[in-house]
Amino acid sequence: MTNTDYGTPISGVAEPPGAASAPIAHLPGDVHMWIMVLGDLLIFGAYFVIFMVHRAMEPEEFLAAQQHLDLNLGTLNTLVLLTSSWFVARSVHAARTLRRERAIRLTYAGAALGVLFIAIKAREWTAEISRGHTLVSDEFFSFYYVLTGVHLFHVALGLLILGVVVRELRIPDRQRILRSPDRRRMSMVESGAIYWHMVDLLWIVIFGLLYVMR
Repeated sequence: MTNTDYGTPISGVAEPPGAASAPIAHLPGDVHMWIMVLGDLLIFGAYFVIFMVHRAMEPEEFLAAQQHLDLNLGTLNTLVLLTSSWFVARSVHAARTLRRERAIRLTYAGAALGVLFIAIKAREWTAEISRGHTLVSDEFFSFYYVLTGVHLFHVALGLLILGVVVRELRIPDRQRILRSPDRRRMSMVESGAIYWHMVDLLWIVIFGLLYVMR
């Protein structure tokens, strides 16, 4: 045990070697981002429960409508978003090891795949609408457009957040010392990754409910 001001032993208890330099565990990112993420998860969780209740009431109708979804496009979009999250996770690691340019490139790669996700989903929506499957055609597609539409909004917001992360990483060293200490910069990078991973997690659940569950 040590005196917090001078780092000298007190109470006659010796510390193990290296104890003073041991890293202190901390919650990554900003606490406000965690509150936002948990709130979103609760809201989506309520949507998921409502969907499953309605599906249980009309299983045959939901199953028949589900057959019109393109499982290949849904699977492709899942792989795209998972890969995007992997790039974002690697960018956090690069930022922590002070490889700023690599972190920027990896964040751009993750964001590019996020844009690809939106493009694939837009193509899928266009195909479904052209076949007459609209928001009001039946209950399944009402859930389909609401869940995927709200999720797309979160993807777009996530891209904006990743843009803020890149901007923070691009601040020159001299300005960063004056305007944004390294701890704050790292917190912003981690917060962006936390939000992006939440977007990924939500899509996995949506994919399972809409495309896979029988």
